[in-house]
Amino acid sequence: MTPILILAAGNSSRMRGLDKLAQPVDGIPLLRHLTQQALNLGEPVFVALPRADHPRQALLAGLDITPIIVPDATEGMSGTMRGAVAQLPPCQRFMMVLGDLAEIDATDMAAVLAAADRQPGLIWRAATQDGAPGHPILFDASLIPQFANLHGDGGGETLVRPLKTQTVLVPLPGIRARRDLDTPEDWANFRAETGR
Repeated sequence: MTPILILAAGNSSRMRGLDKLAQPVDGIPLLRHLTQQALNLGEPVFVALPRADHPRQALLAGLDITPIIVPDATEGMSGTMRGAVAQLPPCQRFMMVLGDLAEIDATDMAAVLAAADRQPGLIWRAATQDGAPGHPILFDASLIPQFANLHGDGGGETLVRPLKTQTVLVPLPGIRARRDLDTPEDWANFRAETGR
């Protein structure tokens, strides 16, 4: 079993009142679209949310997922990661997926999972076509205790950076591994470029 953890507890602060995870991709709210892609892998899917009554719960209606409530999400990405990873079930590895990566699909997630069976390491990380590190990221479960030490809005980089020599990069097409959509302008450019 390899749990897939989707981080969806942020506040979309740069969207000027809109929720980026509710923006449509191929006619489906982004969070639901990404979650459906994760479910296609046949692994258990967990979605980190800031509170039980958050409107994003409605975007996941009917999907076979487990919500993880992370009150520490108000602290930023580190708080979300710290609180969510602590609630995952026992496993050998787990995958973390940012909720705002509109181009990531099941094939991309599967490619990262498959890399762990081919190459030894502690971290297997999607990258752009040119090799810039991105998401999703597969972590060996031996790293779980280190997530308890994350603080601030730096996310997991303080954990990942020292393990560069034990990180396997998995190139994906284009810039999809790093293309997050944080502002209305980002979304407008994405739709103009992709027609999605």
